[in-house]
Amino acid sequence: MPPLYQSRRVHRPFRDRFPPGSGRTQCSERLFMPRKSTRLTFAVLAAGAGVFSMLQSLIAPALPTVQHALHTSQSTVTWVMTAYLLSASVFTPILGRVGDLIGKKRTLVAVLVTVAVGCLLAALAPSIGVLIVARVVQGVGGALFPLSFGIIRDEFAASEVSGSISNLSAVIAAGGGVGIVAAGPIVTALDYRWLFWIPVAIVIAATLIAVRYVPESPHRAQGNVNWPGAVLLSAWLVALLLPLSQAGKWGWGSVRVLGLFAAAVVLFALWLYSEARSRTPLIDLKVMRLPAVWTTNTAALLFGAGMYSIWSFLPGFVQTPSSAGYGFGASVTAAGLLMLPMLVAMFCSGVLSGRLEPVVGAKSLLVTGAALGALACGFLALWHDEQWQIAVVAGLFGLGIGLAFASMANLIVGSVPADQTGAATGMNANIRTIGGSIGAAVTSVLVTGHLQPSGLPHESGYTHGFSLLAMLCLAAALAALLVPVRRTVRRAVRDTAEVRETVATRG
Repeated sequence: MPPLYQSRRVHRPFRDRFPPGSGRTQCSERLFMPRKSTRLTFAVLAAGAGVFSMLQSLIAPALPTVQHALHTSQSTVTWVMTAYLLSASVFTPILGRVGDLIGKKRTLVAVLVTVAVGCLLAALAPSIGVLIVARVVQGVGGALFPLSFGIIRDEFAASEVSGSISNLSAVIAAGGGVGIVAAGPIVTALDYRWLFWIPVAIVIAATLIAVRYVPESPHRAQGNVNWPGAVLLSAWLVALLLPLSQAGKWGWGSVRVLGLFAAAVVLFALWLYSEARSRTPLIDLKVMRLPAVWTTNTAALLFGAGMYSIWSFLPGFVQTPSSAGYGFGASVTAAGLLMLPMLVAMFCSGVLSGRLEPVVGAKSLLVTGAALGALACGFLALWHDEQWQIAVVAGLFGLGIGLAFASMANLIVGSVPADQTGAATGMNANIRTIGGSIGAAVTSVLVTGHLQPSGLPHESGYTHGFSLLAMLCLAAALAALLVPVRRTVRRAVRDTAEVRETVATRG
């Protein structure tokens, strides 16, 4: 690979002070080289990743409206969510690795175009079948997460990486909250199809800016995509996530559910075998075994179970008619507004974590974020009789989400080689999604296991569900305690000071 000074613009006086072979060239240039498109690059990444995160939750409150408009059944309309989940789970790590191999910008632009096509197709969908296909296409956008983190690592100054990843993580986390809050007003004022028209405009604008201003990353992994490994990865993910999402309708003891779980175990073992023997594995298992990686992924699995379950069940809880003995009979819009404190808190804490990470470390922020999630769920299990209590709990959980999202991304990015950033962060996002699917499935069993004569869940079902989520988040905090202490940021700051001192001395 050519020296960095050949592929980027560096002021001549600086280059003269640190000629090739000086031992400080790459470090110095990475710390001080001017980057003219940093803000535009971040804006593109934030727009793409934020829209994908928003699409994940935006359609959920509108499913009854979609069911009525497209004249379909409740069991069929749930595939609008399931198809998106499965597609994202498959494409996130695969395209993250493709970006490492052929170029992150090129892959980013292709993914943005695909998401725009998927949103356009969904907005025009004349039937539920077309809408489900459109959601599969949109799921390709899951790759925006690992690609964005990889571009930040490659293109931003070392002193900016941690803060930029934290800010992007805040946007990603807030995107899910925006979907919950905005769905009701958009459907009420316009139509459910505008849930897709609005993202079309945003993604097209982001794509045009990306083509012009986002630089192509100089770091490339060697080798090719391990396609047998990609097929096996896709197969075991679908075999695992499909029964988790459909077990409520199929039955946990049904042949389909048990058969798919058994298939997932076999396919997972075959995938591990394929990756271990491949010269160019899709997911480097040695990287996955790094202490900082596997402990962070364990925390992601457990915290994801709590986070996605809160997003799924808290709006339903507040929409339950008060005749059930609990709930507030809130509309979709009112339920979204009760979630607004979570949206604000997760964005603010995500941005703040970028300032705190150099001081306290990403590990401490992950432990704190998971602990706040456990505290919020514990409060929710005990106190949920007033709307202000729901709002306070939502805000507290939002603080935890913002801290945890940002710290997980920083821990993974700071612990893996540059040419593995896309695949590693893609798997972290996938593991968080798997945790969410498991948490939502188990919570659904607790909530809907015993129903009132009216068909509504008993209050105890929600209480037990929230208690379980509190324990899962607490387990995530304990797993985060096992993450090795990072010194990357402190070392980068020290290197910055040394280089500046050298520049001043030689100047």
